[in-house]
Amino acid sequence: FPPTHLFSIYFSSTFDKKQSPLIPPETNQFNMANTAPIKWAQRSDSLYFTIALPDVTDEKIDLSDTHLNFTGKSGDKDYEVHIEFYKNVKSSAEESKYKVAPRSIQFYVLKEKDDEDFWPRLLKDKLKEKNQVKIDWDRYVDEDEEEDEGGFDVSGMEGMGGMPGMGGMPGMGGMPGMGGMPGM
Repeated sequence: FPPTHLFSIYFSSTFDKKQSPLIPPETNQFNMANTAPIKWAQRSDSLYFTIALPDVTDEKIDLSDTHLNFTGKSGDKDYEVHIEFYKNVKSSAEESKYKVAPRSIQFYVLKEKDDEDFWPRLLKDKLKEKNQVKIDWDRYVDEDEEEDEGGFDVSGMEGMGGMPGMGGMPGMGGMPGMGGMPGM
């Protein structure tokens, strides 16, 4: 038999048993959770990241100084996130918080005081970063422009002012610093 034929015989007989040889026996392949998409932005002293899932229910969130673990349901699908931060954060600081909003789960977390530099990425693991995390271009600010833009607007994470979870429309207040192109 050609090698591909042996491969298909092996896997078809394995999947008939409803269990993959690559998945631990205690995990049924049909009950695996999907990986939730993450968007992030930063300032020198803080991180803002979002798990971009609408109408999350049954959420379990474990945010620590080194990692974030999330499980929840959106629609009829189970989702999860298990990430380790690039460096430590201050998850227990009073200013660090998260909010389950109608269209996403939003996190605002302070960086450690001794680490007030821009991180090259959110996660410790570069490969996970490529597959799981995208830049939140609505909140992105270049290191050089941070003083002009200020910190993150987290007013939408307080109480229920306006529509829940809609702390304003970032990037809609005009385009500061665009007074004309030099040399034109």
